Amino acid sequence: MADKIKKIAVLTSGGDSPGMNAAIRSVVRTCAYMKLECIAIYRGYQGMIEGDFKEMNARSVNNIINKGGTILKSARCEEFRTPEGRKKAHAQLLKNNIDGLVVIGGNGSFTGALKLNDEFNFPVIGIPGTIDNDILGTTYTLGFDTAINTVVDAIDKIRDTASSHNRLFFVEVMGRDVGHIALNAGVGAGAEEILIPEQNLGLDRLLDSLKRSKASGKSSSIVIVAEGDKTGKNVFELKEYVEEHLPIYDVRVSVLGHMQRGGNPTCFDRVLASRMGVKAVESLIEGKSNYMVGIRDNQLILTPISEAIKAHTAIDEELVRVSDIMST
Repeated sequence: MADKIKKIAVLTSGGDSPGMNAAIRSVVRTCAYMKLECIAIYRGYQGMIEGDFKEMNARSVNNIINKGGTILKSARCEEFRTPEGRKKAHAQLLKNNIDGLVVIGGNGSFTGALKLNDEFNFPVIGIPGTIDNDILGTTYTLGFDTAINTVVDAIDKIRDTASSHNRLFFVEVMGRDVGHIALNAGVGAGAEEILIPEQNLGLDRLLDSLKRSKASGKSSSIVIVAEGDKTGKNVFELKEYVEEHLPIYDVRVSVLGHMQRGGNPTCFDRVLASRMGVKAVESLIEGKSNYMVGIRDNQLILTPISEAIKAHTAIDEELVRVSDIMST
């Protein structure tokens, strides 16, 4: 199979995440090392349909390992969701003599890659790039480590203000479907309570916890709230609820928003991206297709893309227990 793969394309799709540029760099330089041509596809599947391709070499990816976002850009593409759109995209791949594709992204990006393979038998390998860390088949996705460090840094700063003014802060973090960011950053930042989609803490327990904190002598508190928290109230409604039932608290809200996606990737994400890029190219050369590169027990593994997108990763129950103990 090695003699059949001569030109590999790489694209980023879906929400950007720190580490994507490091993964692009790794794919391009691995291709150069293996004496293969490498083509960058700009603007994800939209760029694939429109033929927005550019040849890359080792020097094309100088000085990007430390940058957040993606130099290849990302775009939603409704046309690619249709068989006609995917047919156009495949035609562009054939027109440019591309033999294999590396897709860096999340569940939606991998679903597109899966369809491309199923319908045209085109070789694809996925690299998981999403701050949510919600893809099966890998302990860590690119960008997750950077995101939780960004959140912890922000909470540390918020705590300075909370302590100075004896305030309660609700801090909303990303995580519509999974609470990995909230749970890990909450434990790391010493939050008093952590509200996540996987568990319905309940408003009564939240009030009881805040009462205990006050009674124990805490003059300020931090509550981390994931976007998809199951209490049924958004972060501003939670503020109003607590103010109504615990008027002793001076409550403030901070929504971290898209700052969690930005910033220079951590060393962990840069190393992981570099390892995954090499593995992706080597897998295509070996004739493998329809797999996602993941990491488990510090070893790179391959998981069928169809398995990777089946469901979200489960929350770490042991870490939930730790958070309960730490909030005492």
